[in-house]
Amino acid sequence: MDNVMSLLCSSVKLERDRGFTDLQNLLINSNDDFIRQCENLFSQMLADTSLKWESKHGALMGAKGVLETKYSEDFTLTLRERALHLADDAEFRVRIAAGEVLGLLCRKLGPEVYVQSKTVILEGIHSNLERDPMTESGSSEQEGTDKLFEKLSSSPSGERRNSADAAQIFHDTAGWKSLETWMKCLQCVIEGCGHLFNSFVDQELLDLIFRALTHTNRFVRETGYYVCSVLVTCGVIQDGSGQMLLQEENAIFRYGHQFSEHLGKGLADNWSQVRLASSVATRNFLQSLPSEEARQQFYSVLLPRMCLNRYYVAEGVRIYSQDSWKLVTSGEGKAYVEQYIQQVVDYYVEATGADNHAVREAACACIAELGAKVSKAAVHKYIPTLLEALLICFNDDSWPVRDAACIACGNFVVCFPDESRTSIPALYPLFFKNLQDSIPSVRQGAALALSNVVKAYSDESFALIVKKIKDGLDGVKDQSANAEKYSSLDKAPATYGVVKKLHDNDMELHTDRQMYSCGSLAPKMGRGSFGGGCMDHKFQKPSEPWELADGCINLVAEMSSQQKYAQKVSELLPLVSKAASFDHYTQHVILKETLCNRLPHIGMALGKRFFNPQLELFFDAIFDSLVCDNALTSAAANNCITELSKLLGPSILRGRLEQFNPRYVELLDQFAHQGPAITGGCFPPSSEFRIPTNLPT
Repeated sequence: MDNVMSLLCSSVKLERDRGFTDLQNLLINSNDDFIRQCENLFSQMLADTSLKWESKHGALMGAKGVLETKYSEDFTLTLRERALHLADDAEFRVRIAAGEVLGLLCRKLGPEVYVQSKTVILEGIHSNLERDPMTESGSSEQEGTDKLFEKLSSSPSGERRNSADAAQIFHDTAGWKSLETWMKCLQCVIEGCGHLFNSFVDQELLDLIFRALTHTNRFVRETGYYVCSVLVTCGVIQDGSGQMLLQEENAIFRYGHQFSEHLGKGLADNWSQVRLASSVATRNFLQSLPSEEARQQFYSVLLPRMCLNRYYVAEGVRIYSQDSWKLVTSGEGKAYVEQYIQQVVDYYVEATGADNHAVREAACACIAELGAKVSKAAVHKYIPTLLEALLICFNDDSWPVRDAACIACGNFVVCFPDESRTSIPALYPLFFKNLQDSIPSVRQGAALALSNVVKAYSDESFALIVKKIKDGLDGVKDQSANAEKYSSLDKAPATYGVVKKLHDNDMELHTDRQMYSCGSLAPKMGRGSFGGGCMDHKFQKPSEPWELADGCINLVAEMSSQQKYAQKVSELLPLVSKAASFDHYTQHVILKETLCNRLPHIGMALGKRFFNPQLELFFDAIFDSLVCDNALTSAAANNCITELSKLLGPSILRGRLEQFNPRYVELLDQFAHQGPAITGGCFPPSSEFRIPTNLPT
């Protein structure tokens, strides 16, 4: 037992966990006398306020072990008092363990434990909801705010012109006294009581919890939603046959509208952790309601937000929301979206104006989904509203938002050509602007969208787009050999850090600059506007000619899939080959990489009749890429040769290479042992992957 206690009270967490496991093994086969000795030992330790926190924590964990086996009534009374006292200990790990002990007592003894502890627990939450700057802790927090401001300012001795912002950031991210642990204590108690806690759910309790859900500190909001995720399960009773919903006196259903309102706010919170906690609570809430008719009362608020979160950038939120959608809608998600289409559209449009650029991006993807999957009759009257929202997002500072808006507009044009016709004059300049964007994926998205325009309007749009392609491919000859300093990358504040890598060694970029934490404290990327003009959005550098040519190659690849224009598209291949032949500028390897990635798709789409006669036009560019120093370009060329070999046949490709340039056959044999390469920048055979796939069913 001495060895077990030594481990339980260790300063190393792994040893404490091992000590708890050893104690459980001892208690399983022990007699009553040994258990009484353990009870006395842990009671004495918990009563000693002079012990270090490790010993207090070890005593609480030991008491949990006793409660899980055999215990006396006197011990539970003593343990409840001691745990309630330690729930306000200075060490948060002790507070967490005390809350777990109270929760276990509720599971063993019933809700009487909560009745006896209710006043202390709720007062602990209430008294910690606000900070008092006059207290000692408030003074230390002001010091923390001062230190944070120094980090956020450009100079430690600079003028305090942003102190209010620093204070807000501190309050939003710092710990909040004992509030978080008191909330977790309440969560453990509710979980321990189970469905028996249903009778204790009243307006007073909900008002207190809802205050935490709207708290300025995101840790408190997150914990509050996890409390809600446990609280809403009180409407479910467990029996031997499974789950049976309470049909009468269901407090969760009775206060359902208040729950749905706050859950909806959590599903739209700016912090991903809060969104995830609210997603957990929302799923539990809907599954705890007594019937489908009861759930439908809250769908108008919750379903649009659940639907959008399936595209949210945070992977945990996205995957959990997708699973929740399947569970809640039972495979009928499309029908639910059509049923609540007004609320869905209103929320999507609202989300396109959110401060968080990730929300705007998800909203654009969801709008694209409406056009691609939901019945035309349901979406028809909302098309002008949705297109107007997408047009605003086209001018967003964040390139993923611009990309998503571009793809969504392309989807709407091909799905609703007549309704979208009036927006085409405004869309063409935006499509062409994205076609020459400095971000490769944005150029590809624009190519896909313009291809959809051709599908929708045929000849009337084909001529205009072909002219743009010809001008873009011909413009590579005017590309300057040494472009402006850092001109190949976007200078706008909109770009992500991984894209805005102007120059690692440029001291001007790293001296006297404001610092931000990763993501959470970064300045919000500005939204677009519908008005236009020089103040429409932040300045971005003019496009380089090679970027437009690169986008045109993507556009040729997308249009090659339309058999109606196969012959006319094939007539553009000599221009593509000529554009790829220029290597007087630094970025020519990127253009050739795009060519190698897209050429196999062009060949498969056009077919042998239109592609094979012009294959030799690209041999020089492919093999120049194969031997170049750029690893991605070389790998793309290797993949291109492999795919062309499958398309034409190995012997046919080899024969045409021997006829064109025998040297290329030697290079083919030299690289043949490498096999198909895997590149990070390789495009798939078709760009249909850019249309959302995880759609409501």
